[in-house]
Parts: sequence; structure tokens; C-alpha cells
Amino acid sequence: MALRVKVGRVEDMELMSSEPVSPTAQYFNSSVLSLSVIGILEFENPFDDSSSLELINNVFLPINPRFSSIMVEDEEGGKHWKRVEVKAEDHMIVPNFPKGLSLESYDNYFNDYLSKIATKRLPQTKPLWEVHIIKYPTSNALGHVVFKLHHALGDGYSLMGALLSCLQRADNPSLPLTFPNFQKSIKADIESNKSLISVVPQALSGVINTVLDFGWSVLKTSILKDSQTPIRSGKEGVEFRPIDIMTMTFSLDQIKKIKCSLQVTVNDVVTGMIFLGTRLYMEEANDEDKNDHSNANVNATALVLLNTRSIGGYKSVDEMVQKQEALKLWGNQCAFLHIPLPKLGQYDPSLNTLKFVQETHTVIDRKKNSAAVYLNGMLLESLRKYRGPEATAKYINSSLKNSSMAVTNLIGPLEKMALVDQPVKGLYFMVLNSPQSLTVTVMSYMDQLRVAVGTERGLIDSEKFRICIEKAFSMMFNAAAESK
Repeated sequence: MALRVKVGRVEDMELMSSEPVSPTAQYFNSSVLSLSVIGILEFENPFDDSSSLELINNVFLPINPRFSSIMVEDEEGGKHWKRVEVKAEDHMIVPNFPKGLSLESYDNYFNDYLSKIATKRLPQTKPLWEVHIIKYPTSNALGHVVFKLHHALGDGYSLMGALLSCLQRADNPSLPLTFPNFQKSIKADIESNKSLISVVPQALSGVINTVLDFGWSVLKTSILKDSQTPIRSGKEGVEFRPIDIMTMTFSLDQIKKIKCSLQVTVNDVVTGMIFLGTRLYMEEANDEDKNDHSNANVNATALVLLNTRSIGGYKSVDEMVQKQEALKLWGNQCAFLHIPLPKLGQYDPSLNTLKFVQETHTVIDRKKNSAAVYLNGMLLESLRKYRGPEATAKYINSSLKNSSMAVTNLIGPLEKMALVDQPVKGLYFMVLNSPQSLTVTVMSYMDQLRVAVGTERGLIDSEKFRICIEKAFSMMFNAAAESK
């Protein structure tokens, strides 16, 4: 099959041979912080890599000049993206596993391989990306392609948009991929249509929330650390320790039923499920009396990633690679919300899961009615100007390190995808090299939601954690059904 070469991409822009590196990209590729993202494609059949070089050269590289650039430093200490000649074969890796093993054995080899590439830094002497082709079957798929891309190239929105632009609809490649529109809940719509009388109280509460949230964020970064718990080791160098990555799948239809029952958003339901499952795991991981919820009620903070673009999600894949839109949407346009995990003890003795999700919704909703994210952005810019990008990266690293976990999500396509006519069975991603023991990512694909969990090996029992998340979902779904 001849690969299609899309036109109107960023490569058509009139760019200088050297483009300044954005401040955020410098933070994410510094001596104290080096974040990457991997996107894992699962295939229904063994993957045929005969067209891989052509795919990279004709489809992937033209998406953005950064895929053909390295980060260099000038005499004054400024960093730039410098275009270089790319040899696609230098970025492609095909590992060799033993032949004739069981699926369980290949699961272990695959997981160990992901852990290996997760803890290994991308070399700075060539463009900051790799493609790993795994030709061995696992319990989830008969073949895998793993894209590893440095966070300095862009955030998850940009990088997953780039990855998705290499794929087509499996049923009809001539049609574009489409994406779900997770609208606000009925309750949120009602709130937004209240009379103007509510504007002043809302503005006042927004000011108060901003002061409290910004102050708490600064304290969490500089002074206040989460305690050592079953999900946080607090050790130095966690970002380079081996990790385990496991996934679980949930029905989007069932999640939407919970959403409608609670009149919240899909993100509220998913975040509440993750928080509840995490608290259940913290309780299970203790050897104390299981009837005492206080075992799981140590203060814990999650950093929830917020997309700061003035859009709700992908309208189409092409918007990420079109000439004009790419300038506005590409890059690292994200921020973290510090969200305290609700405590199980608040809902003794029956653990009302609906109240737990409502508490999560209330906290996130209040955080959004705050300008703390923008004040934090201004603080980072001031740090960069007066103390330099390395000091700013250290500040961001402290914010991550002092919290217990990170949660981020992306919206995927509604239709089944294919890569050079090879159907994609599943898709998920993971953020790597964060100084945290627990990272959770969420991505929708077709009618399912894929939750991926990255855990510090030796600290968190990933299988037990999976069971706790699935238990939380079951509890929420049953409680929502009974509440009707």
C-alpha cells in the first residue's frame, strides 16, 4: 500500500533553521526533570513492519519540525531546536524475545521491556523520539508498536494528536476519525443559566478560591509533603526506578450512566473512581483492622493535569497538524491542579460511594473556579526570568515529588483505527520519569475507557491496585443503579 503524504503541515511553514525552545520544554528537559510519554498501540494481528520506514519518513516526520530537531544551547545559554538530518532506522528498535513461550511469559517480557525503556533517558544527540516494534503476542494483543516521545516536544494533547494523525479509520480510510463530545452535566448547565444575581457571589468565591488554592499550591511545592504511604515511597530517584505498567478497560456506556445518575461529568466519575480505588488500596495495603477506615485516611494529594487550551478536546486530528492551528495548539499547554483525595472515613460506616464521587466533583469544580493555575504560570515565568530555567524545573520537580500521584486523561476516537491497513485493537499511554510512585492515565477508544497505571516496582502491588480500582467502579455503578 502506498502511504498518503498529508499536506498543509507545519513543515510548510517558513521556519528558521533554529527555533527557540519554549520555557516549558526547557523545564521538561533539564538536569532535574526529564519527562517522556509512551503511546502503546495494540494490534489484532501480528504487526507487519515492512512499511515502517516509509511511514516514519512520509507521515510521522512531516507532522512537526521538532521531530527532526535536537535541542542545542548557544553561547549565551539559550536553547534552540536545530533541524538535523534524520535516519529513521536509528529511531526504530525491534527487540528479540525467546521464541515459543506462553502468553503469560510474553506478558512478563513485554512488561519488563516497557519498564526498561521507561527508565532509560532519550539521547540528546538525536531527535527526542523512538519507535519500538514488538512482534510477540501477549494476553492483550498479537503485536505492539510503542512510540516514545520526549515531553519537551509537546504535551499529551500534542503528542497523541501526532500519533493519531498517522492512523486512519479501519472501516473507511477516506473518512476522518471523529471524537466524543463529553458535554457538561445537566446540573452544570442549570448552574450556568442562573440569573445574573449569582455572578457577584461567584466572582467573590472565585477570588477566595484563587487565594487559597494558590497559597496551598506554593506550600505543597515548597514545604508541605505528602506522608509516606503505600502509594508514596518518598525516596529520591524514584523516576529512575523500575516500574510496572498494567491496564484495565471499562465501558463508556456504564460510566455515562453513573454520570447521568450523579449529574456530574465523565471526568468527575473517572477521577472519583480512581481516587476511591486508591483509597481502597491504601486500606488493603495496611495490616491494621479492616473496619478502621482511618488506616487509609492519611493526607494524600493528586496532581490532576488540566489542558489550558481554550478547547474541550480534539475536534479532529487534522486540527493538530494544519498550518495555522498547529501554531496555536502545539506544545506544552497544560497545568496541574492539586486535588486532595477524599477520605473514606467521611462516609462511615457504609462508605457511600456516590457521596465520595460528589466530594471529588465538588473539589475539582471549586478548583476550576479559581485563577490559581494562571497565578502559578506567572510564578513560573518570574522564576525563569530571575533564577533561570533550571531553578524553575527544580520547583516543578518539587511539586511533583511532594504529591502522591498524578492523573491525566485524553479523548480518543470513536471509530476503530488502522495503521497501514492493520487494525488497532487498543490504545493507551503513560507519562514516564515523573518523581512519583503512582501515575494513572486514562484514554477513551471506541466505546471503551482504558485506564493505565504506572507503579513503582517493589512498593505498589499493581495487581492488587487493579482489583481495587475495578472494585471501586463496581461499587459506584451498583450504587448509581440503586439510587434511581
